[in-house]
Amino acid sequence: MFKRIKDWLSSSASTGGQQVQGEAVEYKGYRITPTPLVEGGQFRVSGIIESLTDADKRHTFIRSDLVAGQDEACDFTVVKARLMIDQLGDSLFDR
Repeated sequence: MFKRIKDWLSSSASTGGQQVQGEAVEYKGYRITPTPLVEGGQFRVSGIIESLTDADKRHTFIRSDLVAGQDEACDFTVVKARLMIDQLGDSLFDR
């Protein structure tokens, strides 16, 4: 499974997968910026979560979810990011 994800990430980078940026949303001390990737006429859920209190804390994520529209992808990204924040909090930034 991890090999497929790694291969997908490599192919997206090499083909110049177009990334769009949605409007940032603040939630519980974090900024969520949707950055869906255009893939085969659909949008892959992707985003950035940043701490508002510590500029060095930033987490980028890409989900396997594909949706038809850009706005829907941005909305779904915010939903998924809020779940991650609720479940993980600052441990999101642990590496």
